[in-house]
Amino acid sequence: MFKTILVPVDLGEVDQAQPAIDKAVELANASGGSLRLIYVRAIVPVTYMEFMPPTFDDEQQGESEKKLAELAARVALPAERVSAVVRLGSVYNEVLDEAEKTGADLVVIGSHRPTMATYLLGSNAATIVRHAKCSVLVVRA
Repeated sequence: MFKTILVPVDLGEVDQAQPAIDKAVELANASGGSLRLIYVRAIVPVTYMEFMPPTFDDEQQGESEKKLAELAARVALPAERVSAVVRLGSVYNEVLDEAEKTGADLVVIGSHRPTMATYLLGSNAATIVRHAKCSVLVVRA
């Protein structure tokens, strides 16, 4: 059914992502598919870069990769069926690009209950749902 399942994760809110990860694992187990976790680091505005140490980007990338690898190691699937990637940019653009690049059949994304701000501004989950070329499952946290 699903060969490749992509799960966006916010490392600052892993608890919100856990229900989505659990659902993705359930679907991957049922279909023999693989799971790919993705974390998207935000771009630091240029105006702040003069205040950052020269190694800031490398340190942030390394720390993010370590945390995501630790999360991936806890996923209840064989290690060869779990992968992880850290990208830099806007969440929905990077998730959509990763889904296309990996040939994902499904994106499983966690989402807060909608708030008024979400209705007016939209959310990453809503944008991914609207623009994904594959199926998207939104798991409410």
